[in-house]
Amino acid sequence: MVFDRVLIANRGEIAVRIARTLRALGITSVAVHTPSDAEARHVREADIALQVPKYLDIEAIIGAAHAAGAQAVHPGYGFLAENPEFARRCVAAGLVFVGPPAAAIEAMGDKIRAKATVSAAGVSVVPGATEPGLEAWTDFPALIKPSAGGGGKGMVLVRSAAELPGAIESARRTALAAFGDGTLLIERYVERPRHIEIQVMADAHGGVVHLGERECSLQRRHQKIIEEAPSPFVTPETRAGMGAAAVEAARAVGYVGAGTVEFIVDGTTGAYHFMEMNTRLQVEHPVTELVTGLDLVELQLRVAAGERLPFGQDDVRLGGHAVEARVYAEDPARGFLPTGGRVLALREPGDDTGAMPAPPAARPHGGRAVVRVDSGLAEGGTVGSAYDPMLSKVIAWAPDRDAALRALDRALADTAVLGVVTNVPFLRTLVAHPAVRAGELDTGLVERVLPELVGDDGVPWDVLAAAALVFHALPQGDDPWEVTDGWRVGAPAWTTWRLESRDGVHEVRVRGLPEEAAEVLDDDGRPRPARIRTRRDVPGERSLGVTIGGRTENYLCVRRADTLWLGRDGASWQLTRHRIGDPGDRPGAAAAGDGVVRSPMPGTVLLVKAEPGDRVSEGQPLIVVEAMKMEHTVTAPRDGIVSELTARAGRPVDMDAVLAVITAEEAT
Repeated sequence: MVFDRVLIANRGEIAVRIARTLRALGITSVAVHTPSDAEARHVREADIALQVPKYLDIEAIIGAAHAAGAQAVHPGYGFLAENPEFARRCVAAGLVFVGPPAAAIEAMGDKIRAKATVSAAGVSVVPGATEPGLEAWTDFPALIKPSAGGGGKGMVLVRSAAELPGAIESARRTALAAFGDGTLLIERYVERPRHIEIQVMADAHGGVVHLGERECSLQRRHQKIIEEAPSPFVTPETRAGMGAAAVEAARAVGYVGAGTVEFIVDGTTGAYHFMEMNTRLQVEHPVTELVTGLDLVELQLRVAAGERLPFGQDDVRLGGHAVEARVYAEDPARGFLPTGGRVLALREPGDDTGAMPAPPAARPHGGRAVVRVDSGLAEGGTVGSAYDPMLSKVIAWAPDRDAALRALDRALADTAVLGVVTNVPFLRTLVAHPAVRAGELDTGLVERVLPELVGDDGVPWDVLAAAALVFHALPQGDDPWEVTDGWRVGAPAWTTWRLESRDGVHEVRVRGLPEEAAEVLDDDGRPRPARIRTRRDVPGERSLGVTIGGRTENYLCVRRADTLWLGRDGASWQLTRHRIGDPGDRPGAAAAGDGVVRSPMPGTVLLVKAEPGDRVSEGQPLIVVEAMKMEHTVTAPRDGIVSELTARAGRPVDMDAVLAVITAEEAT
């Protein structure tokens, strides 16, 4: 290896993951960070860290590489990873770009050009059209895509000619915001398709191999949620055919490094068509690593250093099954809107985070499951709306698919992020769905069964009871008369604790001392013996054991003033002590909020489609809020007049911030 120092031009979980391989190879890792990321996990885990104004500042990043004495730059994914100008500037500055040549990035980064290139190489492509023919498209359903984009951003499904103009406007706006290029293309939409991709690796000496496929059909809004390798659908014959097509696509552009060729596959016939090529490491690369025993980042580095691939196609072996789940800062119960906040407490599964498994041939049949976590999370860190909402990835390997899914579910149950709402409970429900267990997947499955996957049933009674017991046990002062044990001359009295969650205010009655012997009234009004204890067997964790009626549940627990977070089985709840006189106690308080338009997520106001004094109808679009490259249209909650309008285009807003007030016409 010719490198002794490599700069990682990225942040979050991928920067942490790259640093892990650099450390294993004895290479010094150099991180970059913005001022707001100075305490981020990727900064703490690097050997050297340098501040830059932003992650997209090419000159600043190259300057940081020179200042640190780095010989190479690894871009990770996102940010500058698929920017051909960045690749060129690195080379011009005497730095090795750990990725493909700029010409290959350009050829495959533009979806229109990529389709033409691979079609000329004999690879089947999806029928479609480019600008200026978008408005004349007549074959529906169809899918609009940003030509320069990736990651599902800006993709819009159109089912009729009437929807086309609005879809083009929305897709172009997102494409410009996310990629700086509003060029679009349209393709025939394949109903119930499978999304299957092939991992390729190429060296600078003409060696190109594929490392099998990944099934990426479980998606939401064209964004992958769960990926696995190998696909439960692909046969050895199909794998060989798709692999050969992917290799030809890579050869067609003189590809070097790690890349992924994505195919849309007919779930009935098995026919496959080229969609695009991602000229970088993929988010889901760990599942390939776990079934091949190869470290793709190490291979990237070796190929970038001029080495030949150490194996040929016949040497690639797949062993066992791997499944990955993406943990996002989003709220499934609120339409998957982005969330945020400070990570107050964190628990992630696995004893050896990110451990690479032995090669498949070295694993005995029936070997135990392996759990790996790629994460950028750290306690005390802040999750904001400036970057992608993905926080971490939980990956499980086992000898067979059923065992891998079970291991993934168990690992997700052992995950807790307190202070930030995540999609972990949703992921567990999805992994357990019968269609997923049976491998009957397609890209529309999640949307079709969404009501089965997303439920907002409120806070379970036993969680409310646990929270009440915690508040009941808190020291009330030095005066023994202030102890909340309910002591009376006759019998102990009940103390009523009012706890507020996002679905309302709940009352729980407690008497006695929870650390010794207490009681709570259950939903049926029956006293149940209760006790809480702090777990001492997990050093460094704020774990709480709560026993109610002879049943014990263990929680990760953290409290800030009158707010308590409890985490269990992958779920978390935020409960605040509600005092008499707080909002919500006044008669008619629920109705008082009618007409108030609030931001559903932290983000930036993109468009304001109303003016003060406008007459609006219920459901009419008023404001577009953008967060993490995703748009959300906020509509009028009722008929009336816009009496207040605080939203301004370009201004940041917090979750639940008041954007406007709609007053009933008779009131005005």
